[in-house]
Amino acid sequence: MPKSSTRAAPAFWAALSFAVPAAPALRAQVVTPVPRAGSAVADSARTDAIPLSLDDAVARALRLGDEVQQAETAIDATNAQVTVARSAALPQLRFAGNYQQVLENARATIVGSVFGQSYTYQANATLSQPVFQGGRVVGGLRAASRLRAATRLDLDEARAQLSVDVQRAYLGARAADQLVGIQERNLQLSTERVAQAEQLERAGRAARYDVLRARVERTNLEPLLIQARNDRELAYLELRRLLNLPTDRPLRLTTTVAQDSSAVEAVLRSAEEMGRDAAGRATAAGTPDEAAPVGERAAVRSAEATVDARRASIRVARADFLPTVNVSLTSGFLALPTTAGFPTRLGRSGVEFCPAGSPATRICQNNGFFADRSFRVDVAWPLFDGLRAKGNLDLAQAQARTAELQLAQTRERVAVEAAQARAAVERARALYAAQRANATDAEEAFRLATLRFQRGLGTQLEVSDAQLALLTAQTNALRATYDVYLAAAEQARALGRPIPTP
Repeated sequence: MPKSSTRAAPAFWAALSFAVPAAPALRAQVVTPVPRAGSAVADSARTDAIPLSLDDAVARALRLGDEVQQAETAIDATNAQVTVARSAALPQLRFAGNYQQVLENARATIVGSVFGQSYTYQANATLSQPVFQGGRVVGGLRAASRLRAATRLDLDEARAQLSVDVQRAYLGARAADQLVGIQERNLQLSTERVAQAEQLERAGRAARYDVLRARVERTNLEPLLIQARNDRELAYLELRRLLNLPTDRPLRLTTTVAQDSSAVEAVLRSAEEMGRDAAGRATAAGTPDEAAPVGERAAVRSAEATVDARRASIRVARADFLPTVNVSLTSGFLALPTTAGFPTRLGRSGVEFCPAGSPATRICQNNGFFADRSFRVDVAWPLFDGLRAKGNLDLAQAQARTAELQLAQTRERVAVEAAQARAAVERARALYAAQRANATDAEEAFRLATLRFQRGLGTQLEVSDAQLALLTAQTNALRATYDVYLAAAEQARALGRPIPTP
C-alpha cells in the first residue's frame, strides 16, 4: 500500500492533539447515541463500565480536578493574607498573668525587708490601637485584597481551561472510537475483496497476482487498526487522568457530537456572531479590529489586579521612612501577699491591718488584689536602619515594574490567541465544506471501482487506490467536523466568554 495511507491516522491525531473542545453551541448539538453491535462503545458497555456524558465529565472535573483545587487553595491562602492585613488596623487585646515566688532576695537582706516580697500575683489586660502607621496598614490591606481578586480570577481561568481540556479529551476519545470504526470497516472491505479475488481466480477471471496483491493490502491494513485501537486507549487514559478516575475502570461515553450539516452550520454561525461582537467591542473601545477586547479575559484582569497589588506594596515599603504612633491602655490587678496561698479578695490598705505594736505611721495591706492601670502613647521613628527601608522600597518598585511587563505580555498573548482562534474558525469552515464533499465523492468512487472489479471491467489496483482515497477522505472529514466544534470553543475561550458547564 502507498505510504500515504499509513500517515492518514497519525496526521489526524497530531492535529487533534492541539485542538480544543466544543464551544457553547456544541452543548446544544449533543445527542445520546444507541451503541451499535460490535462498535467500540458497545464493546465497552459492560456491567462495571462507568456511564459518562460530556456534561458529567466537565462537572466532575470542575469539582474534583487537581487544577481547580490548587486554584481554590490559593484563594484560601489570599483570604488568610487579607485577614492578617486587616488585623493590623484593628485594636489588639492581650491578657498576661504571672506568679512569682522569691526564695531569697539579696536586696531585702542588704537594704531592708521592704524589698522582700515573697509572693507576687499579677494579671493584666492590654488594649492597644495603632493610630498612624505611615500608610502601611492601608497599603497592605489593598495589596492583599488585590492579590485575592487576582487568585479568584485565576480560578476562573483555571476552570475555563480545565473545561476545555476535559472536553478536548472527551471528544478525542469519541473521535478515536470513530476512527477505530473506520479502520475496522476498511479492514472488512479488504477481507471481502480478498474473498472476491479468490473466487474470480477459481473462475478463471482473475490472475494469481491479483489475489496476492489483495492479501498483501489486507495485511498492511492491520497495523493501522492496531494503531487506532492503541490511540483510543491513550485517549481514554487521558480522560481518566483529568477526571481522577481509576485507570482500570472502563468508561462508556454516552454523548456524541452531531455531524450533520445543520448542526455544524449552527456552530459556525454562533462563532461568527461571537467574532462580530468581539470586533464591535474592540471598535467601541478604540482598539483595532485585530485586537480582541482582551479585558474580558480572566487572565488579563488577574494580571491587572496583580499590578495594583504591587503598586500598593510600594506604599507599604515607603511607610518604613515615616513615624508610627500607637496608644495602649493596661488594666489589671497585683497582689503581694505576705503569706502563702492564693489571694481571694480585693486589696485594701490601712493601719488597721498592721499587727499590734506597729508604729502609727505604718501602712499595711490585707493580702488582696490591688488595681493596676496605666495609659501609654508610643511614638517611633526609624532614623537609620542600615538601608533596610531603602532596600525594601527598591524591591517593591522592581516587583511593580515586573508585574507591569507581565501584564503587557499577557495582553499581547491574549490578543494573539484571539486572532488565531478567529483564523482557526475560518479554516475549519472551509475545510469542513471541502472534506464533506470529498468524502461523498470518494465513497461513490470506491463503490464504482468495486463494481467494475466484480464485473471484470476494472483492476485490483483501481480498487486499492479507491479504497485508500476513501480511507483518507473519511479520516479528513472526521477531523474537519471535530475541528469546527473545537475551533469554535477555542474562540470562546480566547475571547473570555464562559465555557458552558452543567
